Amino acid sequence: MTAWARRNTPVILMGAALAAAAALLLALTAGLTFFQDTWEFLMNRRDFSVESILTPHNEHIVVVPVLIELVLLRLFGMSSALPEHLLLIAALLVSATLLFVYVRRRIGPWPALIAAVLLLFLGPAWQDILWPFELGFVGSALFGLAMLLALDREDRRGDIAACSFLVISTGFSSLGLSFVVAAAVDVLLRRRTRGLARAWVFAVPAALFGLWYLGWGRDAESHLGLDNILSSPPYVLEGLAASLEALLGLSDAPLEGVATIGWGRPLLIAAIVLVAVRQLRRHELSTGFWVVAAATAANWFLAAFNYIPGREPTTGRYMYAGGVFILLLAAELLRGLRIGRTATIAAAVIAVLAIAPNLVILRDGSRWLDNQTVITKADLAAIEIARRTVDSDFALTPEVAGTPSLIDIQAGKYLEAQHEYGSPAYTPEELLEAPEVGRHQADVVLAQALPISIETEAGIDSAGRRCTTLSGAARAVSLGVGPGVTRIDVEAGPAASLALRRFAASGYPVRTEGAPGDSTTLVRIPSDTSVRPWRLQVRARQPVRVCRG
Repeated sequence: MTAWARRNTPVILMGAALAAAAALLLALTAGLTFFQDTWEFLMNRRDFSVESILTPHNEHIVVVPVLIELVLLRLFGMSSALPEHLLLIAALLVSATLLFVYVRRRIGPWPALIAAVLLLFLGPAWQDILWPFELGFVGSALFGLAMLLALDREDRRGDIAACSFLVISTGFSSLGLSFVVAAAVDVLLRRRTRGLARAWVFAVPAALFGLWYLGWGRDAESHLGLDNILSSPPYVLEGLAASLEALLGLSDAPLEGVATIGWGRPLLIAAIVLVAVRQLRRHELSTGFWVVAAATAANWFLAAFNYIPGREPTTGRYMYAGGVFILLLAAELLRGLRIGRTATIAAAVIAVLAIAPNLVILRDGSRWLDNQTVITKADLAAIEIARRTVDSDFALTPEVAGTPSLIDIQAGKYLEAQHEYGSPAYTPEELLEAPEVGRHQADVVLAQALPISIETEAGIDSAGRRCTTLSGAARAVSLGVGPGVTRIDVEAGPAASLALRRFAASGYPVRTEGAPGDSTTLVRIPSDTSVRPWRLQVRARQPVRVCRG
C-alpha cells in the first residue's frame, strides 16, 4: 500500500461504504411503486399552483418535496417510482458524506467513517431510507448538515451559504426549524467575536417560514396543547434513548406498531454522565456542542408538542434525524480528544455488530413495502379494468383496498392522472403472474368498482337461456360467467353458497350472502376492458340451474 493510500484509507473506505449502500438500496427498492402519502401529491397536487405548493401536509411545510414531485412527474411520468427512489438514495449518500466531513473536522477520519456508516445502514429508520416521501425529513437533515459546515467557515461567505441552506432545509419539512434554532444559537454564542449583525443568517429563513405559516401553515393540522407541553420532557428523553438504541443495533423496530425501549435508557444515562464529566474537566463545552444540542432539543420538543398516537418517540421515521443529531452530539462531545488505536478498533467492532441487525430491519422493511407494492399495483389495475363503469368518487378505502395506504386515491382523479402520466398498475397480463395476494385483492376491488350487483327474489324463474343444471349434493361447482346477467335458480332446500373470482388462483375472494332455497338470484356483471371471464362457484345440497345470457 502506498503512503497516499495509507493516509487516505478512511476516505477510500468511505467511498466503498457509499457504493455498497447505493447498491444495497437499489436492490431493496427495486420494483417498489408509490406508497401512502406520495399519492396525496400525485392525486391532489399535479399543477404548479400556489395552493399545490404551499398547502401543508399534516403540519409540515412541503414546498420543496412538492416541487420535486411535480418536476419528476413531468420528466418521467407516473409509470415508475424509480426516479424518486434514485433521488432519495442520492440524498442519503450526500447526507452521509456531509456527516463524514463534519465529524472528521472534529475528531478525525476514522470516527467519521464509523459515524457515516452507522447512518447509512440505520435499519430502524427504514421508512426514511426506503420511502421517497420521507425525502422531506432527509432533505431537511442534509441541508441542515450543509448549514453547520458552512458556519465552520466563520466568514461572510459561510454565512450566506448557511442562510441559503437553511431556507432550503425549512422548505423540505418543519424539521428545518431545528437547524434554524441551531443557527440562532451560533449567532448568539459568537456575538462577542462576530457581533449580532449576522442575525440575518437565521432571521431570513425564520421570516420566510413565518410568512408561510401566516398564509397557509396556521390552517394545518396541529396538536399543540397543554398536555403535550407538560409531557414533552419525558418524550424528548425517550426520543434520545430510542435514537441511541437505533444507532447501536439494539432496537426491536417493529414494522408496524410501537417499538419498546430497552438498552436506550441506561445508554442515555451514561451519555449524560459523560457530558457532565466533560463539563467538569474542561469547565465548558464547545460552541458547536451547544449549537447541535439546541437543534436536537428543538427537534424532539417540536415532535413532542405535536404528539398523537402513532407519533411516539420510537417511531421509525423519527430515527433518521434522531441518529444524525446523536452522531453530531458525539462528535462535539469528543472534540479535541485524542482517540487511540484501541478505542478506534473497539468502536469499529461495535459499529459492525450494530450494522448486522440493522441490515435485517432494512431487509424486512423492503419486504413489507414490496407487499404493499403488490396490493397497490393490483388495486390500481382493477380500477383501470373497470374504467368504463367505475364511479369517479370510488375510493380505495382500507376495507376495499386491503391496505390503509391508498386512502388518497379516488377513481376519477387516478384515471385522469394515469391518462396524462402513465400507469404504475399491473397490466391484466401482469396481474395473472402477480403474487396471489395481489390477484385476490384485484378481484375484491373489481367487484366494488364495476360494481357487481346481486339481487335475490323469492320463487324460481328459469326464463334465461343456456342453463346448466347442477345436481347439488353440497359439492362446489365452478362455471365461467361473463358480462351481463347470470340467473341462478335454487330449488327448495337449504341456502346455496355463491362466490366469484376472476384473477385469483385460489379461493373465491368475492363472497355473497348466498341464495336461499326456492329463489332466483340475478348476478349483474358490467362489461370492462378485460376479456378474462369470471368464475362462479356454487355450492348447494339441492339442484341449481345457472342460466347465462
